[in-house]
Amino acid sequence: MKTAVSVPDDLFRQAEAAARRLRVSRSQLYATAISEFLDRQQANTITERLNQVYSRRTARVDAALHRAQLRSLEKESW
Repeated sequence: MKTAVSVPDDLFRQAEAAARRLRVSRSQLYATAISEFLDRQQANTITERLNQVYSRRTARVDAALHRAQLRSLEKESW
């Protein structure tokens, strides 16, 4: 689908240079950028939903496991 968008001059120049460097059309560059942006937004939404679900319950760690984790950290030499 064809569409018209306005972008700042500097951003346009950077996009043109990137398209040339990557040897892709401007349309392909913009489509790829939008696709990657939307993928990140969806991933962020999923993370936010998971955070909401897990924040409803108090986290409980088995005491023996917690002690073992602490001991393993003490052995690390930072």
